[in-house]
Amino acid sequence: MKPICLHNCLVMSAMLLTTIVAFAQTPASAPVPAALLSAKAVFISNAGSDSGLFPEPFSGDANRPYSEFYSALKATGDYTLVADPAQADLVLELRLTAPYGPTNPNKQNGTSDPLPMFRLVVYDRPTHYILWTATQSVEVAYLQKTHDRNFDLALSALLNQFLVAAGKPPATPSSAPANH
Repeated sequence: MKPICLHNCLVMSAMLLTTIVAFAQTPASAPVPAALLSAKAVFISNAGSDSGLFPEPFSGDANRPYSEFYSALKATGDYTLVADPAQADLVLELRLTAPYGPTNPNKQNGTSDPLPMFRLVVYDRPTHYILWTATQSVEVAYLQKTHDRNFDLALSALLNQFLVAAGKPPATPSSAPANH
C-alpha cells in the first residue's frame, strides 16, 4: 500500500470516528406532538392568579396575565383565537402562581417571599390530553416598575416558548406583552 493511501485512509477513519462520536453525544430530539404543530384555532383559558400579587407587586388586576397573553398571541397572527373551546384545536391554560421560595432571613419569623411564575398548559381539545407545558419565573425585584417589567419579560418568554414548541417564529417585540 502506498503511504499516501494509508494516510488518506487514516484521515478518513479519524473523520468518521469524530462524526460518530459527535453524533453519539448529541441528544436526540423528542418528537413534538403533531396536534401542537398543526393547530390553527386556539382557545385561551384564564386559570387565574394566586392572591396577593395585584395590585402589588404587579400593577393591574388578576386578569392582567390573561389579557396581555391573549393580545400578544393575537398580534402574532399565527392562530385564530376563538371564544368557545369547542371550536379550538388547542386549549391554552394560563396561570400565574406564587409558590414560596427560600426563607428570607430579613423577615420576621423566617417567612419566605413568593416567587411568581407563569405556567402554560397546552391541551389537545378533542382528546383533553396535555400536549405541552411551559413555565417561566418572574425575576425578583424591589420596585413596582421593575416588577412590572419583569412580569412583561417573563410573559413574553413564555409566549415564545409556546411558539417555538409549536414550530412558529418567536414573537416580535411589537407583539409581546405591553410594558406597564
